[in-house]
Formats: sequence, C-alpha cells, structure tokens
Amino acid sequence: MANPAGESGAAPLRLDFDRRLKLAFHGSRITTDAGLLAYRELDDALGLTDMVGDELVDPRTGRNGRHALTGLLRQSVFGRLGGYEDVNDADRLGRDPAMRWIVGGGAVAKAAASTSQMGRFETEFLAADEKRCVVAKVEWHPGELYPRVGFIVTNLTRPAKRVVAFYNQRGTAEQHIKEGKNATLWTRLSCRKFRHNAVRLQLHALAYNLANFMRTLALPEAVKHWSLTSLREKLVKIGARIVGHGRYVTFQMAEVAVSGGLFGEILRLIAQLRAPPVPT
Repeated sequence: MANPAGESGAAPLRLDFDRRLKLAFHGSRITTDAGLLAYRELDDALGLTDMVGDELVDPRTGRNGRHALTGLLRQSVFGRLGGYEDVNDADRLGRDPAMRWIVGGGAVAKAAASTSQMGRFETEFLAADEKRCVVAKVEWHPGELYPRVGFIVTNLTRPAKRVVAFYNQRGTAEQHIKEGKNATLWTRLSCRKFRHNAVRLQLHALAYNLANFMRTLALPEAVKHWSLTSLREKLVKIGARIVGHGRYVTFQMAEVAVSGGLFGEILRLIAQLRAPPVPT
C-alpha cells in the first residue's frame, strides 16, 4: 500500500455492468471489522489484556514500555479474532481504523504496529526457552498388527503415567480444540522454531478464549446458538465508515446479520460484567 494512511491514490474503479457505479478504496476511513469493538469492550470489562500487559516488561524501557507492549498484545490477539492468522497482514491491518482504536494510544492518530514490529514482538519478545517433557504413548489394540504411537509435549513435571492420566481426562477438550482450529485458524504456525510456534499457538488460544467469553457471557438468548465461526462472520465482520466530529469519532456501521438493537443488547450485557465503582 503506497499511501501510509491507508488511502489509495488511484482513480476510482468502474464497473461495466452499470457505469454509474464507482469503487474507491479508503483504508483509513473504512473497516470491515467494526464488530471487534464489541470484543474490545468485553476485554476492557474483564481486564484481560490489561492483566496480561501488567506482566510484560521490556528490559530496554522498564515499566514505561508496558502500554506499548499491551497494544502489541492486543493487535496480536484481536487480529486473530478477525481471521488474520499471522503477522503477514499487519501492515494493512495496522492502518485499519477499528484496529487502531483497539490498540489505543498513539495508534489512534497514526497506525498500529507493522509486520516487522509484530514479528519481533511475537518471536523475540514473547518467546522464551522453557523446559518441556516429551512422553511417548504406545497403545496395543486387539486385531492390529502395529501399535499406535503418540507423543505428549508438556510442561508438567509429574511422572509419565500421571501425565498420560491427566491428558486422558480432557473430556470435551477435543471439541474445543477442533472449534479453535476452525474459528481462529490456530494451525497456521509458520515459524521455523518450536518455541516461536508455541507462542503463536498461545496467542491463538487467547483469541479463542476471548471469543468464547463473548459467546458465553455477552450474547442475547436469540443468538446464543451461534458458533465462534458464525460470530466472526456475522459480528466481527461488520463494515463501517468512520466519521470524525470534533472530539468524537463515529463508526457508521452496516446492519446486515447484526442489527443496531442486537449490538446494543450485547453492549448492555457486557456493561453488567463490569465491577461496580468504588465508593468515594
């Protein structure tokens, strides 16, 4: 994208089937992910990324760099919520108005992090060496010539038999893993090193948990049956035009799968999750 503000300097595109139509691209004033703002509201009500951000310290800047790191974390998690499974889209996504407001701080007026900045954050800052245990699970089944061999990679320090027993009690976890693979595309791990891919998988898991909190805590009864994939396609992917009014910014949102009334009800349920104000 040539224009750093996300605008295209080319002439509008024309359509032959009706020459009255013109197509213009305005990346900094149009978003296709306005529904992510509801997830950011939920995140703020629960204090999730702020809580994680409190644990992030850049040794080069000390505690002064915490807010910038929290913004990078939000861009990582909310990008995955929007279906952007790695950092390759960060340059364009960093200019998206919804993402800029989600990240907050200086990103609101300028841009969020670039692809290179996000890559460094995810693969250098978050990745840390951690000892892990690899347990081989060998199963012999009647009528089968060869055993079934599987491996469990874990940070548990208990004996091998207890590790296997622990993971055998996962119950419905496999269903959630399958849902996460489809909804947040967490199998798209493109790093060369295991520990870097482990970090990206954890970011996908954070995105999945936030999406699941939306489904279980803030959806009206009429749409509680929506899957996480449906939520991304219907709630996250709301187109909006951004209009500035002095001190305020308005997202003029399209009403297709989600009406203004439904969106307002979601915000009302999120507001009920906030802790009551401390008496003064």
